[in-house]
Amino acid sequence: MAILVTGTGVENHEVVSSSKWLEQRKELLRTEKEFTKLRDDLSRRRRELPWEQIDKKYTFDGPNGKVTLADLFDGRSQLIIYHFMLGPDWEAGCPSCSYLADHFDGGLVHLANRDVTLAVVSRAPISQIESFKKRMGWAFRWVSSFESDFNYDYHVSFTEEAAKGKLDYNYDMVEFPSQEAPGASVFYKNPEGDIFHTYSTYARGLDILVGTYNFLDLTAKGRDEDGLAFSMSWVRHHDRYTQGYSVDPKAQYAAPQRSGASCCSEGK
Repeated sequence: MAILVTGTGVENHEVVSSSKWLEQRKELLRTEKEFTKLRDDLSRRRRELPWEQIDKKYTFDGPNGKVTLADLFDGRSQLIIYHFMLGPDWEAGCPSCSYLADHFDGGLVHLANRDVTLAVVSRAPISQIESFKKRMGWAFRWVSSFESDFNYDYHVSFTEEAAKGKLDYNYDMVEFPSQEAPGASVFYKNPEGDIFHTYSTYARGLDILVGTYNFLDLTAKGRDEDGLAFSMSWVRHHDRYTQGYSVDPKAQYAAPQRSGASCCSEGK
């Protein structure tokens, strides 16, 4: 006989016998397998996209001086760049981008052994990047596009004037509450040194990179964001969580202030 469990922090939930649970789990497994095959097909179609050759010469500021886009490949043929929201004069990087970036360092050696380099680019000056990177304890390569058109060309930074209206972001004209936006772009370099842009993704397209979200999706409560006005308002920099911290469910996305506020409120 099915019963309902209440008072567990989730909505009333049915509890069934082991045989009934196994029956429904197998039914869901069929759908999961269909999804896996669809995801494999989507990945194949992504790889089959045409490429565009990059003729523009991009230069970035690194901790040891100027580097080019070609330098960022670090001797490999494939490069993934994460567009991290850290604008000039921000006191800290975007908490949501930081949440995603917390997953980078452990994967670097694995990517490197599959002919892939991962690098991070922000528009903030390199001194600002280095200071925040040290605070967060990260090791991945992070460079500044402050004196480059790179962020603007890949639609992850916008002029103050443009940010007042609709922006060209995620392949559409949309309203966006910041001059900086997240994204990821992928490049290939052939033996002759020619560089090609193969893929870029933005917004929810970055979900797949957030390992913590994938873990949460396995749990009974899931991401537990449905009651939040801004879904990621619960996210903090990893050194800003405190025992029993609270989340204001009415908190909206907070656009950055040039005087020092990061892109999202730290909350209580």
